[in-house]
Amino acid sequence: MMKNLQDTVTLYNGVKMPGFGLGVFKVEEGKELVEAVKNAIKHGYRSIDTAAIYGNEEGVGVGVKEALEENNLRREDLFITSKVWNDGLNYEETISAYEESLKKLGLDYLDLYLIHWPGKDQYKESWRALETLYKEGKVKAIGVSNFEVHHLEALLKQAEIKPMINQVEYHPRLTQSEVKAFCEENEIRFEAWSPLMQGELLQNEELTHIAKHHGKSVAQIILRWDVQNGVITIPKSTKEHRIIENANIFDFQLTKEEMQQISSLNKNRRVGPNPNEFNF
Repeated sequence: MMKNLQDTVTLYNGVKMPGFGLGVFKVEEGKELVEAVKNAIKHGYRSIDTAAIYGNEEGVGVGVKEALEENNLRREDLFITSKVWNDGLNYEETISAYEESLKKLGLDYLDLYLIHWPGKDQYKESWRALETLYKEGKVKAIGVSNFEVHHLEALLKQAEIKPMINQVEYHPRLTQSEVKAFCEENEIRFEAWSPLMQGELLQNEELTHIAKHHGKSVAQIILRWDVQNGVITIPKSTKEHRIIENANIFDFQLTKEEMQQISSLNKNRRVGPNPNEFNF
């Protein structure tokens, strides 16, 4: 289990990935985005997660470049993730989308590249392209996002290289136990997007009670729950004090009873689309 913000988890191919990072979903291009990325890196974050559809890869790239210079870091000290959108899921389109993301980010390679959504069986050609990018050393790790068990089973039947990551919506109202168990059985690391349920859980009475007991915020309790569950997590924030607070979760531990209490809040409730219905 992670003991500090610099701790990593090891993907099955040996690549070490930070277990905690910054997500930038719904953060528009501009100064706020650049400063968020810079502040995260300044305060010890080493993983930044973006995607083509977010429309903010250029700003992320600027923030990364300036943060490297200002903090005397090397590119290999950071772990940068992006994702191919559903309008580019054949082989050639995926390769082109990767190159476009790389260009916008101003980078020579990505650490992790994901298929953003399964769509309707469109991902198979796209996965073959990701395998090519991986074999050519253009990306350190490849994976998927929002894949259910049946999507993963279908992909594993035809994949030469199995995914290293499955990034899904995951929070106390959507614990995804079946998907999580399948990923663990197949050495696919489980990563949470929207771990705070886009703020909907921050006033929850049970979580507030646990937070008060530990002298922490509800957000910190949820993110600690992620970490103790062995889940990679990428909370979004643009405020410097929140970026610092979110990562301040390594000086306490939830009890077994508290972990179970938080997990029991599950209602299979999503704030994002259902992968089985969302076909773009």
